[in-house]
Formats: sequence, C-alpha cells, structure tokens
Amino acid sequence: MTDLPVAGVAPATPASPPVSEAAANSQTAPASGTAPILETAPISDVAPAPGLVRPRAARKRGHGRGLTLVLRALLPLALFGLWWWGTETGWISANVLVSPPEVVRTFGDLVSEDHLFHQLWVSLSLSLRGALIGGSLGLLFGAVAGLWRIGEELLDATMQMLRTIPFLAVVPLFIVWLGIGDTPKVLLISLATLFPMYLNTYNGVRNVDRRVIEAMDVFGLRGARLVAKVIIPLALPSILTGLRFCLGVSVLALIAAEQINSSAGLGYLMYQAQSLQQVDILVVVLAIYAILGLLSDLIVRVLEKVLMPWHRGVAAR
Repeated sequence: MTDLPVAGVAPATPASPPVSEAAANSQTAPASGTAPILETAPISDVAPAPGLVRPRAARKRGHGRGLTLVLRALLPLALFGLWWWGTETGWISANVLVSPPEVVRTFGDLVSEDHLFHQLWVSLSLSLRGALIGGSLGLLFGAVAGLWRIGEELLDATMQMLRTIPFLAVVPLFIVWLGIGDTPKVLLISLATLFPMYLNTYNGVRNVDRRVIEAMDVFGLRGARLVAKVIIPLALPSILTGLRFCLGVSVLALIAAEQINSSAGLGYLMYQAQSLQQVDILVVVLAIYAILGLLSDLIVRVLEKVLMPWHRGVAAR
C-alpha cells in the first residue's frame, strides 16, 4: 500500500549514495539546471571518451613564401640562362637575338636619352583609358544582363555576336570613321577589353545561388541593397577574373593600336627599330610589354587579397 502525500510536507526522496570528498571538490556544474555555455570546461581539459582518439590539429599544407618565389622564378631564370648561353656561344645569331648584356646596355641608353619613359607614358595612357572604358561598360552590361531577364534578352545576343568579330578586323573601319589620332586607338582597346569583362561579370552574377537570394528576401534585403551587399560580393571572384583578362588584353590590343600611324609610344619605337633592323631595341620593347602584363596580373592579385580575404585557391600545394 502506497503512502499518500500529506499537505505541506515534501515527499521523501530516496537517499543518494555518499559522495567522496574528492568528487565533491571536482564538481564544476551547478547543483540544478545546465551550466552556462561560456562556463563550460575548455576542450583541452576534457578527457576523451574511451575508444575515441583526440583529433590532432590540422597541419598547414604547402611551403614557405621563399620556396614559392623560387619555384615561380625557376622557369624564367632557366629560359634567361638558355638565352644567355645561346648568344654567348654563337648558337643563336646576333641577327636573330642579341645577348642579355647588349639588351641591358640598350635599355640604359634609352633611359639616359630620356626617350623611353616618354614613349612608355604615351602607351600606358592609351592602354589605361581603353581598359577603363571597356572594363566599365563590360561590368555594367554584364551586371544588367545577369540581374534582369529583360536585360539578358536585350544585350546578350548582341554581345555574343560582336565578340566573335576579331577586334583587328575593325581597325580600317575605325580609321575611316575617326581618322588616325588617339581616338581610334582608345576605341580599339575598349572594344577588345569589353567582352572579357562582360562574360565574366555575367557568369558571376548568374551563378549566384538562388537559395541565398531567397534567404535574403526573407530577411527583407531587396533591391539595390541586395545587389550591393550579396550579389556583387558573391560574384566578385568572376569579376576579378574578368578584370585580369581585361588588363591582359589591353596590352595585346595596345600593340595593334599603336600600329595605326603612331608618332609616339612603344609601338612607334618598335616600328622604328624594325625599319632600322635594331634587334636590341625590339627585344627591349618586347620585355617592357611582358613586364606590363606581369604588373597587371600582380595588381589583380593584390585586389583579390584586399577585397576577398576569405577567398583562397584550392590548388594542391
């Protein structure tokens, strides 16, 4: 027969087993309720359960920055050494390619005459103006076509047709329309840089996960704020890839543009050297073009680190 509870008297509880003094002193949780999350014991102080192995800290993969620089410079240095050896031993004729010391000497002569920097500035101004116009239009058109279906229907078909036309094929038309000044050169570079920026921006915006857009809509993020805070940051890797192509193509288009009756610039310097068969000056100008391409790539890499600190490559190290 069970005992009925008496009003005002707490029901009796079964006696708990005795607790040793050491166990009482080691108790960290409060007597009732659960311990606050910020007061839980650190992971390092908790013994792993029997049969489980404590996970080890992930080791950093890859190699140091010094080894990275060595690996990147290995192939250029090997080609440079082969070039030097070939010209010094006579395996490469001086009429084909002059030796590196001769190129350095020619570069010093051009710098001392205050002739090279003026030509370089003329070429850089053309390239930067063309890349700025073409890149800005490509970014705008790509965003419009990627964000709105009506924008895609209005722009994409036309852009896909125009990008298949080689930009060198429109040089005669630009000369007829605009003459032989700087305007057709800037327009040619703009046309060449427009399509890489458009395609990468368009693909980056269209590939944003639709579920992210729907989630942001639930939180009330719409319109211009959604584009600025969600879509553009998620499309930024593709946009920067387009910028990398855009700057590289601007150097290529610059070489073609400076053949349009130039009176200054690296292309003009190269044309004069070709007429006089000055191989050393030709090599100097080609080296400058290569350095410009490398610098443009480094600029985009710096922008990637500044604008996307969370983004890292997945190449095996």
